[in-house]
Amino acid sequence: MLPAAAPPPAAPARRRTRRSPVSWVRGGGLGTLVFLLPMLVVFGLFSWSPIVQAVVMSFQETNLVTAPTFVGLDNFRAVLDDPLLWTAVKNTLWFAVLALLLGYPVPLLAAVLMSEVRRFKGLYSALAYLPVVIPPVVAVLLWKFFYDASPTGVFNTVLGAVGIGPVPWLQDAGTAMVSLVIEATWAAAGGTIIIYLAALTSVPPELYEAAEIDGASVWGKVWHVTIPQLRGVLLITFILQIVGTAQVFLEPFLFTGGGPANATTTVLLLIYDYAFANSLGGDYGSATALSLMLAAVLAVLSAIYFRLTRSWSTS
Repeated sequence: MLPAAAPPPAAPARRRTRRSPVSWVRGGGLGTLVFLLPMLVVFGLFSWSPIVQAVVMSFQETNLVTAPTFVGLDNFRAVLDDPLLWTAVKNTLWFAVLALLLGYPVPLLAAVLMSEVRRFKGLYSALAYLPVVIPPVVAVLLWKFFYDASPTGVFNTVLGAVGIGPVPWLQDAGTAMVSLVIEATWAAAGGTIIIYLAALTSVPPELYEAAEIDGASVWGKVWHVTIPQLRGVLLITFILQIVGTAQVFLEPFLFTGGGPANATTTVLLLIYDYAFANSLGGDYGSATALSLMLAAVLAVLSAIYFRLTRSWSTS
């Protein structure tokens, strides 16, 4: 009986050599730093510097006019004790839920339908992206004209043609938030549609051919082929929509100003009121404190979301 062959000797561990400043310079490190320096300076001045100043301001009582006073955590306590905060949080969550129910599936369905079109696909893509090109303030003011509550308003005229009475779109607490979500979906869907159309080009056509051979319908192909192939993009657009809806400001500010009866007051609109409601100088300490609280919540939710969906997005 032959003796068992001895295992090959293990490769010697590779020693990690420490680079000296001289070798770093000779290796091109100094040139890399020189090229990076302008970007780092600009990024630091216009991104990190305001963040640091906001953190400092959240611990101060200041209106940017008189000298600031350090108050510790008093700004955070004042924000948490404000009963309007929980109204704003509830309204923001309600806006996010409505926006996800309406604004998340609509771009995907539109992109799938547009991808099946054989003619004028470029025209349909341009028409879908057109709302994104319109300035947001102009779009909101245009829809505010459409939402005229009188019987002669644009939307109410259309409803009156089918026997439905005039709807107080923005004047009623029950319909105001829905009206805001409809406009926001129309304004933002175009960019997401273009993303989905670009992602659909990477789906192998053989998968659709195999699904057709198996007798799958259009919606069967969407459910079993399109959605699994786009799940990475869908996860990214989902978290981006959550972050975007949590920071909704323009629609409630221009449409209703937070009304009626604070039914559309959101967290960002409350931050604006803290900072600028008083013409002589607002409470910037409370405004920055609430801003940091919102940023922290969104960061934690994003981290948890990516942690939970990591395996599903890569499998």
